[in-house]
Amino acid sequence: MEKNFFESFFFPIFLIIPISIIVGSTVSLINLILIDLLFLIFLVYNKEKNFLNHYSLKLLIVLYGYLLFNSMISLDKEIGLARNLGFLRLIILFLFINYFFVNFQKKRVFDYWTILLLIFIFDVCVEFFSGANIFGWGAREYNGVAQPHGRRIMSFFKNEPIAGAFMSGFIFILFGNLLDKFPNKKIIPFLFLLIVLFGIILTGERSNSIKVVIGSLIFFVLIDNYSIKKKFLTLFVLSGIIVTSIIYSDYLSNRYVGQIIKYFNSKDVIQKSIDQNIYIKIYKSGFKVFENYPLFGVGNKNYRIETCNKKKWRDYGYTCTTHPHQIYFELLSEHGVVGSVIVLSIFFFLMFQILKEILRSRNYIQVGTFIYVLINFIPILPGGSFFNDFGLTLFWINFSIMFACNEKTNIFTFKSKI
Repeated sequence: MEKNFFESFFFPIFLIIPISIIVGSTVSLINLILIDLLFLIFLVYNKEKNFLNHYSLKLLIVLYGYLLFNSMISLDKEIGLARNLGFLRLIILFLFINYFFVNFQKKRVFDYWTILLLIFIFDVCVEFFSGANIFGWGAREYNGVAQPHGRRIMSFFKNEPIAGAFMSGFIFILFGNLLDKFPNKKIIPFLFLLIVLFGIILTGERSNSIKVVIGSLIFFVLIDNYSIKKKFLTLFVLSGIIVTSIIYSDYLSNRYVGQIIKYFNSKDVIQKSIDQNIYIKIYKSGFKVFENYPLFGVGNKNYRIETCNKKKWRDYGYTCTTHPHQIYFELLSEHGVVGSVIVLSIFFFLMFQILKEILRSRNYIQVGTFIYVLINFIPILPGGSFFNDFGLTLFWINFSIMFACNEKTNIFTFKSKI
């Protein structure tokens, strides 16, 4: 298969990955499986095998082996296997993205993704200021019935409050691309960053807003050829936009500030707020599951089976949910100490193994993806399940590009092996 054939075939289906995520998990899954199957055929046909000795691939295979083992000891083995078996598609996607970045004009993809994200933000703004997006979705009332998420902005996700998470999945890749593309016109990438951050704040998703602010601060520290004075000026403007956005909206003021202030009115209120806070209840429930299954946990995607069991719910005081809404409690409850150590050790090793090269090269796309991967491991902050299709796809795109966008870390062009 010739290179131009490969590009003409794979470029469109790689390009539409963000769109497939918006449309839904089924479409996203079909798109990724299509990429994987065609890429495997391509590898076999062209007898590509120089990547097989790369340490990252070996560790990912070890991780996959552990997940299969986790399935075998899950409370419900079928559910565990259904969740874990599909992890193979992400390993193949990792290979595909690395190959794609070696051989083709990857920045064309980022140009299209930037346009898509700006369209998405426009829709977020339309929904925030009008009460419904450009398709009429997101109305706070429908046929006189109040909608469950109130004023949360969902945009093209229709009835799922994950628009902020979606934007945060692409903000640092595209910001890094613009920094590389406009090295002498940093106003363009910083304007883009401010626009996307504004969009994320409008969604009312506090955890994602906090993560992106932290990620932006880390990014500012790592940017070269940008004076301290300009960095402080940018931070001042950034802070001004955040504060102004929150102050001039009663909904955002209550969402970001009001609900926090009420926790600190008095000691009694603080204790009562902690006791009643849904996330604290879920975290306690997650830790209780870990205490009951300390070594290997209940198994991937088995948290609901344990916490929603009526007898156990009464005996242990569980809060019935699909997952603990925090990555570390999720790992501890579903994978135990052994699984948590395996999963975290592999990811942290792979991240920090290439950190020296990231800092040396100042490849800002690579910096951006590293930051996104890093902020996913911030303790305490609530979030979606790490292993669900939506969150894991966003994580994996960034994780794969983190290796792929630098020839010294790309698994098809690496020079040394571990």
